[in-house]
Amino acid sequence: MPGNITDPLIKLLGSWAAEVNFLSVLFRIAISVLFAAFIGCERSNKRHAAGLRTFILIALASTGAMLLDVYLMGIYYFDFAVISAASVIAVAIISGNSILYSSKNQIKGLTTSAGLWASGIIGLCIGAGFYTAAFISFAAILCVLSLFPSIEIYLKNRSNHFEIHLELKNKSNLQDFVATIRRLGLKIDDIESNPAYINSGLSVYSISLTISLEELKKYKKHSEIIEALATLEYVNYIEEIN
Repeated sequence: MPGNITDPLIKLLGSWAAEVNFLSVLFRIAISVLFAAFIGCERSNKRHAAGLRTFILIALASTGAMLLDVYLMGIYYFDFAVISAASVIAVAIISGNSILYSSKNQIKGLTTSAGLWASGIIGLCIGAGFYTAAFISFAAILCVLSLFPSIEIYLKNRSNHFEIHLELKNKSNLQDFVATIRRLGLKIDDIESNPAYINSGLSVYSISLTISLEELKKYKKHSEIIEALATLEYVNYIEEIN
């Protein structure tokens, strides 16, 4: 470890926290488990696939990788944190595999994937003894996951652009739907047929829309527009793609 202690929390805790010893290893692993548990609980409460155990294991593996690198660099004078670099790649692969694509062309698990990757980085910070960065990153991640969803929903509801999943009872109804959309003051940016429903008897599309009418921009939420479109007799089902 460097001779000059620059981390404010190490100054507060004492020099033992900067060294690789039994107490500091135990402390770092405990913090890693605690931080990952908080993030994992937040994801589990929202019923995401990657929950408590996954986040804890990712953070523990990253912390252990960094601790091993610190130990090897101190004993064998390694110049590069090889194991930590490999762990970052491994976490990125695991995180990428948690992203799912539904039959409605919706991407699911992207936030959880990013959360897993971020937990791995926090684990590396803890393993390296950079406690201040770990605490600040942990607090920031919790704020993003807990507080920002409502802000994100607010901004999406007031955006002039949105995408819908549309199920029509018959393919011939698409022309009528397009005409109705235009009368309402909406512009169709893109229409994509969904092959997942090819044998269902329905005509299913993913449609990107832009609100072009000034009155709709000011007063109508996406949900209200979709509710109005759902009343059309030839519409089997319609929802916004998040």
